Amino acid sequence: MQIRDARTDDWPGIWAFLSGIVAAGDTFTWDPDIDEERARRTWMKQAPGRTFVAVDEDGTVVGTAESHPNQAGGGSHVANAGFMVHPDHSGRGIGRALCEHTVEQARADGFRAMQFNAVVETNTRAVALWRSLGFEILTTVPEAFRHPTKGFVGLHVMYRRLR
Repeated sequence: MQIRDARTDDWPGIWAFLSGIVAAGDTFTWDPDIDEERARRTWMKQAPGRTFVAVDEDGTVVGTAESHPNQAGGGSHVANAGFMVHPDHSGRGIGRALCEHTVEQARADGFRAMQFNAVVETNTRAVALWRSLGFEILTTVPEAFRHPTKGFVGLHVMYRRLR
C-alpha cells in the first residue's frame, strides 16, 4: 500500500466507497443524500488543505484522508482531518496508516495540534484507533448526532498535540 497526495483522477475511486459511507449516515456528519459534485468539492481540499489516498499495489484506492486548518485566523495553527476506508479493505491497518501520514504531514506543514470536531461515539473502532494514536477525548457533546438506528448519540471532540 502507498499513501500519496490525491489527484483529480483519483476521485472516481474515492467516490466508489465515500458515497456508501456517507449514505449509511452512521459515522459522518454529512448529509446522507449529498450529491457527487458537492462531495467532491468538500473532500478534495485545496491549499492550505490536503487530500490523500491509500492505494493498493494495483492502483485501487482503498482509503482516503483530508486535512485542513480547523479554524481560520487565530485558530489556523490547529489542523482538522477526516478519514474513510473502503469497507472491503477494513481491518488491514489502512486507517492507522492514513492517520499517521496525515499527522506527520500536518506537523511538517507547521500545525501545532490536530482536532477532530465530530467523532461519533458509537464509532467505537475509530475512537479506539484515534486514542491509540495519541488523541484524547476532550468532551462529548450529548445527543449531537442523529444515528439512523441508535437514535441521538454523542459526538466526541478529540485532540492531539503535534509539537
